[in-house]
Amino acid sequence: MQLRLQRPIIFFDLETTGTNITHDRIVEISIIKVLPSGEEQERTRRINPEMPIPAEATAIHHITDADVANEPTFRQLAKSLAEIFADCDIAGFNSNRFDIPLLLEEFHRAGIVLDLSKTRFVDVQTIYHKMEPRNLSAAYKYYCGQDLEAAHSANADTRATLEVLKAQLDKYPELTNDVKALSEFSCHNRNVDFAGRLIYNDANKEVINFGKYKGQLAEDVLRRDPGYYSWVQQGDFQQNTKDAFATIRLRIDAARRTK
Repeated sequence: MQLRLQRPIIFFDLETTGTNITHDRIVEISIIKVLPSGEEQERTRRINPEMPIPAEATAIHHITDADVANEPTFRQLAKSLAEIFADCDIAGFNSNRFDIPLLLEEFHRAGIVLDLSKTRFVDVQTIYHKMEPRNLSAAYKYYCGQDLEAAHSANADTRATLEVLKAQLDKYPELTNDVKALSEFSCHNRNVDFAGRLIYNDANKEVINFGKYKGQLAEDVLRRDPGYYSWVQQGDFQQNTKDAFATIRLRIDAARRTK
């Protein structure tokens, strides 16, 4: 089943130096941009992470320091990548929890703000886990009837993710072929930030989802404990989480000025 799109959607996958979102770096990115017409634009690029690639990471994706020594850095590619992602929805496999937050950290280090305020996110892994709890290789075998060759190659994983989503739409008539509906279905929680440090309650108010203030309205906490905001901004949180708290803080300040 072909995707029914109102605007382009980007499927992407990252190979990285590790799994620490705030500290690890990208060594390869693969993108398949699907246009509403059905046309696909595909590209894969290796990136110099400006840090050694640990042996345990190389053992998974088979990319060595020598492989990326002469490749451009993310900072050098950031502007062109931001243009590719502009005005697109985004899809991936475990992308909401890993790939997108790590990509945003790289953009932040490069001094580029990627505006995702109108972006819908489709996490194919979440759809898969809700329907058939397994990993990408098993998903590809189950839905597409083939073994996933070259697993943990960014391009192979990206292509498999696109094909799995198409097959999921064919298999499950209850899934709506619409990016908005798929985005909503593939969310674990109604997260404000990708890490889920803030979530929306039934009244669409931001609620803190960790630590000593878990379950409390973020606005209330920031009003009565201003130091908590500084603690978040200076802490080892994803930039996306810090930005979410900053948005709430700006809203509080604007409300005070109007009184």
